[in-house]
Amino acid sequence: MDILNIIFAILSIGLGCFGWLAPRYTMGALDLKGGETTMGMSEVRASAGALFVGMGAGALWLGTPEAYLMLGFCWTGAAMGRLTSLVLDGATRQKWTYFAVEAVVGLAAIGLNLG
Repeated sequence: MDILNIIFAILSIGLGCFGWLAPRYTMGALDLKGGETTMGMSEVRASAGALFVGMGAGALWLGTPEAYLMLGFCWTGAAMGRLTSLVLDGATRQKWTYFAVEAVVGLAAIGLNLG
């Protein structure tokens, strides 16, 4: 259980680093386009980047089942948003892949840490 929690936290940090430190790459991977200002890049750095870094680092720092449980809730929330997009905006292979990763990580972290 402990090793999986650590893996999920490190995965959060690693993926978050892309959004935080390489927003143009992340925007390309997510099919996002910048506008007339840099607000789009700022949003990617924050919501697809540093937020995940903070979640993972916080879980590692606290090291409690509750911290890892919250990490699972965050990933599951992302999966719910992705599923909403699949239903309302149309399905693509990329969306299904992202949904699967988010759902597996989120539900596994929740399952490991409940109780």
